[in-house]
Amino acid sequence: MKAIQYQAYGSYQENRVVDVERPQPKDGEVLVEMRAVGINPLDNTFRAGHIYFSTPDNLPRIGGQTGVGVVVESRSSDFNAGDRVFVRGQGLGLVADGTWREYVTTPAAGLAHVPEDLDDNRAAAFLAGAGYLSGYLALTEIAKFKPGQTVLAPAIGSAVGMETVQIARRLGASLVISTASTTEKAERARADGYEHVIDLSRENLKDGVLRITGGKGVDIVVDGVSGKLTGQALASLAFGGTVVVVGYAGGREAEVSITDIIWKGATIRGFTFRLFAPETIAAANKAILGYLKEGALQPTIDQVFPLTEAAEAVRYLIEDRPYGRVILQV
Repeated sequence: MKAIQYQAYGSYQENRVVDVERPQPKDGEVLVEMRAVGINPLDNTFRAGHIYFSTPDNLPRIGGQTGVGVVVESRSSDFNAGDRVFVRGQGLGLVADGTWREYVTTPAAGLAHVPEDLDDNRAAAFLAGAGYLSGYLALTEIAKFKPGQTVLAPAIGSAVGMETVQIARRLGASLVISTASTTEKAERARADGYEHVIDLSRENLKDGVLRITGGKGVDIVVDGVSGKLTGQALASLAFGGTVVVVGYAGGREAEVSITDIIWKGATIRGFTFRLFAPETIAAANKAILGYLKEGALQPTIDQVFPLTEAAEAVRYLIEDRPYGRVILQV
């Protein structure tokens, strides 16, 4: 079967098309023929060698953390041949071979049935980037969100930004704010129903938040951008507010005013899935799947690439900053 495999850490071109042996399911496992898979910025971080997983003994590695496919063979009573399933699992594409291949074997616990009215690409977009899961856990488990609070999730086109906005709305936020780097992207987001999007080409983050909130600031920031935006995010907090740092698409280093931390009584927390027990993640996945089924979540696709163009697809995600998820069709 064909797969996308890293044989070394480095540039986008290390996303190599290779032929590998088709896996065979063991007891309790399911063999899935993949149809569509998502790209997560973490896939790029790992392949680039910028995370603690990136060690010489962790190669070669097939990339991809999530995807959607059809059950071919099941050695579990929970799934039957022909079932369409979400595929995800702890460590996939990082410390275990991932989903960027034609066939995957996985324990049944890593699967869930796909709603009938959701096509393969949109189903893959639901998981790609882990934005819904990250946003839900950041809000409910770390920030201890309460209905009626206000939320800022920068970068409306990104997984964490766009999908945290949708999660916050479903949880009962009174106001949800995001940002766009260009006027074109801001206008597109507003046309899609994201009412409060700050156009950073015309207004800085702090001024925009204070304008929208009447000078109060926001209770919670879920920040997948960081870099130069971190100081502005802290300055945008209401007193007693919380910043949850989920990612660093905007850079790894930030300048902040210590007075913003002190005078606002701010809490700053880092986000990693290692913080959560498996049962907590399982409950979160169940909750967001329920939101998807009821229509509260709207997975958004920017572009679909064939599996063989994985190198360009990852480059496009990282450098072109698309509006929505980037999908590989298997």
